[in-house]
Amino acid sequence: MAQKHLICIVDDDDSVREATKGLMKSLGFAAETFASAEDFLKSNHLNRVSCLIADVQMPGMTGVELHTHLASSGSPIPTILVTAYPDDRVRMRALEAGVICYLTKPFAERDLLACIDSALEHGKANEERS
Repeated sequence: MAQKHLICIVDDDDSVREATKGLMKSLGFAAETFASAEDFLKSNHLNRVSCLIADVQMPGMTGVELHTHLASSGSPIPTILVTAYPDDRVRMRALEAGVICYLTKPFAERDLLACIDSALEHGKANEERS
């Protein structure tokens, strides 16, 4: 049996984390949640993650900083950033840094799913180049 894609959700808001995890599981993905970027980085999931969904604004390391850290450490993970406080400068910086999507909360399920599809395709293309 093929292994399910693992989606990791990093958000300091419990309700957003759990709702997103429930949605991922209902769509057939495996999902793990983390309350902070630091908790995610300490986890044993880094090498198995197919897609990362992270909040832009969190205490400690932000979602943009998390994506940059992963990319610079040689462990790039296709990343979707979500925010309740959209900022065009942050959005442009994130997309230039290689973030797959930048969504504003609340977002439509279909928009998130389209971003996940893009992230999985991006990850697959990177694996084929390796």
